[in-house]
Amino acid sequence: MRHAILGAGGVGGLIGAVLAKYGDNVTLVVRSNKVESQPRELSLESTFGKFTVPVLVVGEIMDAYDVLWVATKAPQLESALASVRSAGGIHTVVPLLNGVDHVKVLRERFGHDRVVPATIAVEAERVAPGTIVHRSPFVRFNVSSMGKHSLEPVVQKFSNFGFECKFIDNEATLLWSKLVFLAPLALAGTAAGTPIGAIKQDPASNARLEEAVREAGAVAAASGATVDAEAVLNTIRNLPGGMQSSMQKDVAAGRQPELDAIAGPILRGAEAHGLKVPVTAEYVETIKARLRELPSA
Repeated sequence: MRHAILGAGGVGGLIGAVLAKYGDNVTLVVRSNKVESQPRELSLESTFGKFTVPVLVVGEIMDAYDVLWVATKAPQLESALASVRSAGGIHTVVPLLNGVDHVKVLRERFGHDRVVPATIAVEAERVAPGTIVHRSPFVRFNVSSMGKHSLEPVVQKFSNFGFECKFIDNEATLLWSKLVFLAPLALAGTAAGTPIGAIKQDPASNARLEEAVREAGAVAAASGATVDAEAVLNTIRNLPGGMQSSMQKDVAAGRQPELDAIAGPILRGAEAHGLKVPVTAEYVETIKARLRELPSA
């Protein structure tokens, strides 16, 4: 199969490296001014193995691909899509962005049936161009059942590598299941400026984190999703203490975080359904205050 990866960061690099390892043709789509400096290989250091694989690099999409993986961060989505000059030869578009709002944006551009929503839960980071480190002891990849026919061979490769993979029938459940897990974790860690372990060890901070999970779970349910907030809490309780979200790393580095993509659906959903989410709202205000102190953010 032929794959194009739009967004060759931690997640896009992980996806591309695994697919190339299993013999698929992988092309990284980068900014035009980065084409020459981008390595023609991906090196992955993962809990499931360490290896280097060859890839192609282009500045814009002109050829046909079986799958276009959209792995940018939300603030960069629109500018990254400018690299897709020709979409006619793309069979399936799989977005891996955080949040829920990006699905509508991509379907307006590529058509409803070509866009197959998916989520990935992982701590992976690009530490240098072409070099990816996968730090979490898991990778959870979930994808809409509408893509089962076209993506089953891909899912099998991911499973063989060590991913936990599922096809999910209900799209709301698919997208909100990750958000109920990710948003409280990312917001709590970013607001406090500490890894998750420090939050779990402090009774007051941990109680607020758990309430944020329940707030997100209530909005998810009102939005048509079936999410078990207590199961999410059990997962968080078992996370490695040093785990940090990409939002937390972005703020620490003075980069623009995905604050609206991650927290926005919860805040807007709560307002639409008449729900209260005070802990989530307080986390967001604390993060905004931190951002105001960082001129480069």
